[in-house]
Amino acid sequence: MPSYQFERETRTSDSETFIISADNTELGRADIHYGLDVVHATLCVPDNYSEDDVQDLIGEIDERLVMTAHPYREDFVVTVWLGRQAGVYSEDYDEELEEEDLEGNGHRE
Repeated sequence: MPSYQFERETRTSDSETFIISADNTELGRADIHYGLDVVHATLCVPDNYSEDDVQDLIGEIDERLVMTAHPYREDFVVTVWLGRQAGVYSEDYDEELEEEDLEGNGHRE
């Protein structure tokens, strides 16, 4: 099993978003929403992930992220999307982005 790292991207009073990586490679993301009794998550991982890979990652997310934030929840429901990253899009040009990072179609690889 890979050694997963979770980098918080956003946080509100009821939700968090994490970038998931292993071996310095971004693998996907997890959007976690905390309800009163149930925690819901959307997990996006590469399309080559097996059922065992998905189950292992869900276990890591539950143990390392959900249980530390919401230890008394009754259920943890996860919707899993398998796919590939197409890019990062923005309406406004960010001056911090290097021009060579942007492709001709306006998105960042």
